[in-house]
Amino acid sequence: MNIGIASERAGLPPKTIRYYEDIGLLRPARTDNGYRDYSAADIHRLRFLQRARSLGFSVDECRQLLSLYHDRNRESADVKAIAEAKLAEIDRKIAELASLRHVMRHLIEHCSGDERPDCPIIDELAGEGIVQ
Repeated sequence: MNIGIASERAGLPPKTIRYYEDIGLLRPARTDNGYRDYSAADIHRLRFLQRARSLGFSVDECRQLLSLYHDRNRESADVKAIAEAKLAEIDRKIAELASLRHVMRHLIEHCSGDERPDCPIIDELAGEGIVQ
């Protein structure tokens, strides 16, 4: 099938499919005239990549997961370790966002938001405020 049909079936834009091919995550067959010819296995691989990316896995992590997927002698511990590392990264990002939310809430609560020029938000951005 051509890239347009592959795109529809995989739920990915053609540009993303070409990118995955460029970085070696996908190697579709080529027709005699040089056009890409995607197989059902390619669509399955693209869907796998789409699901992995939607869970936040990086391209390199997707490469590792695909390798493990195709390795029938894999140990589930290897897959679990990748997923646990991703979860730790997600938890770290959530903590960072919670901290940012706290700072932003504090700044907003201490800004009078009136006609006066004094503003703790501007002061903090200028490095003159003290965030608690």
